[in-house]
Formats: sequence, structure tokens, C-alpha cells
Amino acid sequence: MDSVKKVTVNIPAATLENAMRLTGKGITPTIIEGLREIEQREKRSALRQLRGKVDFDLNLEETRR
Repeated sequence: MDSVKKVTVNIPAATLENAMRLTGKGITPTIIEGLREIEQREKRSALRQLRGKVDFDLNLEETRR
């Protein structure tokens, strides 16, 4: 596991409770999941920006074999 950093944050109670209900997890795992989702969203955005900029020269029939 990576090193951990203890933080104190003010989160609206309803927002945290809703997120915990949706994930079915406790406070820390819910917050970690949310932070990871932000990372994934940024990575997806970066990949979308590559659309049309990468030239693939693939033979579809060959790749199916």
C-alpha cells in the first residue's frame, strides 16, 4: 500500500451520507473511491483528446485470427 496522509476535511453531511449509501462502504473507502474516480475521469479525458491524432494501420481480418 502507498503511504497514507491523514487529512481533515469539511464535507456536507448529506453529500457524504449519499455517497456512502451509493458505495455501500465507510467514510474512508468512499472518499478514496471518489478520488480515484476523479483520476480515472482525467485519464479518460486525456485519451479522448487523442481521438484522430493516432494513426492505426491494422488489418482487421488479420487481428481476428
